[in-house]
Amino acid sequence: MIGNDPLRNPAFRAPGLGERLRELLLGERRPLDCVQVEVTSCCAGRCVYCPHTTQAAFWRSRHMPDVVFAALWPLLRRSGRAHLQGWGEPLLHPRFFDFAALARKAGCQVSSTSCGLCMDADLAARIVQSGMDMLAFSLAGTDAASNAARSGVPFERVCEAVRLVRAAQHASDARKETALEVHLAYLLLADRIDAAAGLPRLMAELDVRTAVISTLDYIAAPEQAALAFAPEETDKIARARAVLERAAAQAAEDGREIHYALPGPRPLADAGGCRENVARSLYVDADGALSPCVYLNVPADRDEPHRRVFGNVLDDDPWAVWNSEAFGGFRAALAHNAPDACCLACPKRFEV
Repeated sequence: MIGNDPLRNPAFRAPGLGERLRELLLGERRPLDCVQVEVTSCCAGRCVYCPHTTQAAFWRSRHMPDVVFAALWPLLRRSGRAHLQGWGEPLLHPRFFDFAALARKAGCQVSSTSCGLCMDADLAARIVQSGMDMLAFSLAGTDAASNAARSGVPFERVCEAVRLVRAAQHASDARKETALEVHLAYLLLADRIDAAAGLPRLMAELDVRTAVISTLDYIAAPEQAALAFAPEETDKIARARAVLERAAAQAAEDGREIHYALPGPRPLADAGGCRENVARSLYVDADGALSPCVYLNVPADRDEPHRRVFGNVLDDDPWAVWNSEAFGGFRAALAHNAPDACCLACPKRFEV
């Protein structure tokens, strides 16, 4: 019932006219750039590099309860964006669109990343009409063979999901494309660098303007280190950079954009010491636990020395947790190149 729905709390009031004008006309920034929200850790995919696969015996598959998302209101009101995705397929959550609506009410831009498995025409239409500004589709290759590491997520199924969303945009009530941007979230694995050369072709075929390339930052099993790019692997990084530079230039000729970053020799001196932007962003898992980033809170029931949790939205005011001495100290140490041990070897500290 609506009266008992924590997402319909009458205390949740949208930003006033003055605040909206200051943000739109004066460029006033909110304290946070992004709150990344794990709306679910459930996923039908079995990607070989994902801890969902390598730690399947310990994995905690669960949806975020409504009361947890409602408790994020103080953070949403202070954040420019809510990215609804963590260690699962966000569109599996039965209240995904209600979560998106509440985040938009708080004044956030709303985005998500999907594997595409559950996409159909009706879901695509709801996404287009939801007011979200970005939806990315995950890939690790540019054809079925190079994308095979994403076991359980057929390459053609992802392509069909992209086409369904693009068709829904063209068929919207306004008879023109909505403000939603469709991106490709491309994972560059070191054993298939050359596959990225096919991105400009794939982007043109799917009518996608932007691809964002990341590398394997969380090593889910020791043997998978070979799939990643460590700062000292200069030859491997140079080969990848050459392929990506050519692909980006080719895409630009067609009016499309490929964004990427690879580890450099030294830690970052800006961005809060990390490309995850932990100085102005944070991660909330499906249980409400607050962490600096997604890599430091994997939902597995086993000892994890790299897990860092600074509080829970069900127990504490999340804004107070963000401003706590412990959480602030973590961010300050990272910014001053003296990070917590869990961050020392993370490629995100070196990516340029």
